[in-house]
Amino acid sequence: MKKLLPILLLLLGSGAGVGAGIFLRPAPEPADEIAETEPAEVEEARAAETNGPSEYVKMSNQFVVPVVDHDKVTALVVLSLSVEVSLGQKEAVYAKEPKIRDSFLQVLFDHANIGGFDGAFTNANNLDVLRGALREIAQKDVGDQVIDVLIVEIARQDY
Repeated sequence: MKKLLPILLLLLGSGAGVGAGIFLRPAPEPADEIAETEPAEVEEARAAETNGPSEYVKMSNQFVVPVVDHDKVTALVVLSLSVEVSLGQKEAVYAKEPKIRDSFLQVLFDHANIGGFDGAFTNANNLDVLRGALREIAQKDVGDQVIDVLIVEIARQDY
């Protein structure tokens, strides 16, 4: 009986944990209305959202971000970024590129410090959070002509 009680408590606790996890699981998010439309309608909605045609500005150099764990660099993440801007606004981005690079690096370092490049760092949710932060800072530095920031390449080298 003494050996059976811990096993029963383990099974009871595990069952309660699984049941609580299922019961407290968040409701699935509703699908976006754009995702339910036809491909041509999606393109029209995107064009309307961006206020017309856009062009892309490739940042001149890659971004290298160290991943630090316990005061030691454990990996390097290398990214290539492009900025989507309204048509005719390329020069505005090139004129402010040093400021944009500095702001992007700060966002990337912050993302690394909160563990954004740990584990499954290419997970869509992680990259959406990073893209949103980069877009927000680019719009702050350049203005509303910035539509989006694209992560063109990303790689991680562990040590």
